[in-house]
Amino acid sequence: MAYVRSDARSRHPGSEVSRNSRAAPILHFRRIRHALYWPPRHARKSRAPPPLVRRCAPQYNAPSSARRRRENVSEKTTPQRSRSVLLLMLLAFLFILVPFLTWYLTWFGRPLTDRQIERYLNDEEKPRRAQHALSQIADRILRGDPSVRRWYPKIVSLAEHPRPEIRLMAAWVMGQDNQAEEFHRALKRLLADAVPMVRRNAALALVRFGDESGRSEILQMLRAEPIRAPDEGTITLSVSAGDDVRAETLLARIRREDGRQVDVRAPWPGRIERVLTTSGARVRTGEEILRLIPEHQQVYEALRALYLIGRAEDLPEVERYINAGSEWPETVREQARRTAHAIRQRTAQPAP
Repeated sequence: MAYVRSDARSRHPGSEVSRNSRAAPILHFRRIRHALYWPPRHARKSRAPPPLVRRCAPQYNAPSSARRRRENVSEKTTPQRSRSVLLLMLLAFLFILVPFLTWYLTWFGRPLTDRQIERYLNDEEKPRRAQHALSQIADRILRGDPSVRRWYPKIVSLAEHPRPEIRLMAAWVMGQDNQAEEFHRALKRLLADAVPMVRRNAALALVRFGDESGRSEILQMLRAEPIRAPDEGTITLSVSAGDDVRAETLLARIRREDGRQVDVRAPWPGRIERVLTTSGARVRTGEEILRLIPEHQQVYEALRALYLIGRAEDLPEVERYINAGSEWPETVREQARRTAHAIRQRTAQPAP
């Protein structure tokens, strides 16, 4: 079989292939290719943009009703939130301001004018005002201000005030000027006061006048004192041995036969040395229920006073604190050593 070239031209008219017939398959392939990769002409104008164009094209969507409601609620809650924040800030400011004002208005170190001192000394309704004025007068006495002498008669009259805290403060102030004879006389009268703390302040103040008439009261400040039942009945204790108490702290409560209750309170600040009864026990009037030791500051001030007026017979009371236990501060033990040394030098007593 002879091979015939596809592009050979037949010389015979019946077998001759025309140019158009040879190009027909090629044109048909191009048509098919365009149909696969490009849309028809009638669809080109309405085609959608490519995805990237759709994403980047600016769009405007009208807010929905839910979105508008959220925006309206946000606009309404913004002022409410601001008011809440301001309210919290105001409360925080008041929490700081109120304690500061309470402290400042009751602080005895706050300076007072002469007119305020005059008004406070005559204030019968608020005893702290009288105490504040007395404290300011004491500061002026220590500074050597001679103008305070115009209030001396009023201070002497306050030494007989019905409230013990005013009498106690007056005794302390009168001890600041040991040249005022009217103070000296008023302090000697206070040695007979019914309140132990008033008597002790008066005794310490008299030492500055060189007066030893309060020496026995000062020695009591070094001893544990018994606390006795003021009435008969069933006792309920509020403290135990070793507890530190302040003046007027409730120590015990006694229920009488008629159902009435009688409170037993601390006459001065100190520490419970020993409890001599139990809760639920019956006590008699005058029965000792516990023993109270004075606080460190009272013992220290008593030792300082005995440094000046102590006698040889006072040495056992003083030396007891030289070897005191760890519950007493070193300042008390050191003052006891100095006081004992001063007493021996003054009375020519040999050291043990």
